[in-house]
Amino acid sequence: MTGTGMYVPEKVVPNSYFNELLGEDVDTWLSENVQIYERHWTDENESTADLAEQAARKAMADAGVSADDLDLIIISTDTPEFVSPSTASVVQDRLGAKNAGTFDINTACAGFVTALDIASKYIIADDQYKTILVIGAYNMSKYLNMQDKKTVTLFADGAGAAILSAQENTDRGYINSMLETKGQYNEWMGIYAGGAKAPVTQEVLNDKTHLLQFVKKFPKELNPETWTRMINQLCERAGVTPHDVKRYFITQININSIFETMDNLGIERERAETVMHHYGYTGSACIPMALSQARENNRIQEGDLIMFIGSGGGLAFAGSLFKF
Repeated sequence: MTGTGMYVPEKVVPNSYFNELLGEDVDTWLSENVQIYERHWTDENESTADLAEQAARKAMADAGVSADDLDLIIISTDTPEFVSPSTASVVQDRLGAKNAGTFDINTACAGFVTALDIASKYIIADDQYKTILVIGAYNMSKYLNMQDKKTVTLFADGAGAAILSAQENTDRGYINSMLETKGQYNEWMGIYAGGAKAPVTQEVLNDKTHLLQFVKKFPKELNPETWTRMINQLCERAGVTPHDVKRYFITQININSIFETMDNLGIERERAETVMHHYGYTGSACIPMALSQARENNRIQEGDLIMFIGSGGGLAFAGSLFKF
């Protein structure tokens, strides 16, 4: 992993905005219970590709690579530029990365870690792939019901990116990974119109099923228990312990779930990087944004073990252990 970068739109939405919007005090609950104080939303002229492009340019500059160096671009998003074609093809054109193949993946908020897994295995398996750009991009403000307190106060926009580079004779980089899905939860949270099952019609627009919705409440122990187990399994396979991991990058949907996971592992909570405080919940972008933040603040150094744990709608889970 040779470069990282993140980007958020300029528009800042503080908690106080929702007090007025919803006609009640939600600021106190957000601040005290989930530690979200503000978030960034795109304006009407900003799209997912705009976010992805800016994060990509920062990661490329950090890694010292040019557009011509890129062999592959993978974008993880469930808020794509279009239903078709891929957002990655749009970003490839904007970057001028004429040598790069492209594709999008959608495992919701587990997407960036899933994309890391894919990119790492491309490099390991095929020597024509030496430099891969991986992006997590999220533009969920475009899909929010402005009267739904459960979603509108949490979700936000942003993008994070990383460059993976092939290197010979090094012990740095990808160590192992795992993917897991609990598909029985596929109808519990999501955007359930706009695809082939429910194309956008006036009826869909009227009942707002084209917007993000929580259909059922997930068991609160589901994420901490799954994250803890995955971390232990990844460490055991690598012959290390969770205490050997310098920094944890975990899906930022609920800070209390992150704290519970660290408590389960017997590790101080401060080793988990958090970004939700000023960026809200940015889905597939939150983990690479946290990674970029940790880099900028010198909280990880070359040779450190770092753990990525993502989870999102589906329910999809992805974990990966790297030596930075």
